[in-house]
Amino acid sequence: MIQQFILERRGVSPYVGNMEVKCLRATFNFAKKRKWVSSNPLDGIDMFPVEKRVRYVPPSEDIDKVIAAADPDTQDYLWALRESMGRMSEINRMTWEDVNLEDGYVILYTRKKKGGNLTPRKVWMTDELLEVLSRRYEERDKSKPWVFWHTYWSSKTGKKEQGPYQNRRKFMRTLCRKAGVRYFRFHPLRHSGASIMDNNNVPIGTIQRILGHENRTTTEVYLHSIGQAEREAMSIYERARKKSHTESHTEVTKGQVQ
Repeated sequence: MIQQFILERRGVSPYVGNMEVKCLRATFNFAKKRKWVSSNPLDGIDMFPVEKRVRYVPPSEDIDKVIAAADPDTQDYLWALRESMGRMSEINRMTWEDVNLEDGYVILYTRKKKGGNLTPRKVWMTDELLEVLSRRYEERDKSKPWVFWHTYWSSKTGKKEQGPYQNRRKFMRTLCRKAGVRYFRFHPLRHSGASIMDNNNVPIGTIQRILGHENRTTTEVYLHSIGQAEREAMSIYERARKKSHTESHTEVTKGQVQ
């Protein structure tokens, strides 16, 4: 039954099929630990192969257009994401205690592993981010500890509550359409920042620490743009190839004259 279900979901896309395998495997492992089942029927079922593609990284001009199309509060949120290169969850949980306006840095917290402890890292603010957070600090509601918060309907309490955002992905499609640019979500903002730093010769170790990656290989995935070293290498190749072709042609010509 499980295999048939996974194959049906695979018909939607390999990514959907793999998501179902992952979730079902975790569910049965949970049940095994509590001795509700004796085995995991997902054991032996492999992930479907997927075609990996380079993720779309929006140009800076498109990001500018999307920010300009947003309302003031959302503009601040997007600037915080863009200028800190933080994850959505890190910006959502950021409180004013995590912001040091005097020394010019923020503390971002993330979980390296599901269910693990929150791990902090210090990210120095750009002038743009310092300006945004300084203004928000002056205008803040002192009863709220979060930098970004909203009023929402809670299904748990059955009434309106106030608190930090949990997920804000939905508005990006509307903003991209309004700005007239190709659709992108929050995560490409991290890719864009990493590529810009890489193209301006920032050491990969520094980029790794700013992004909060445990492994260098994860950071390398973010650096989609061809670096200056690769561009120069291709230029050297082209010059050498043309020179070799010219010299070869000259030798042939000389031989014919003789």
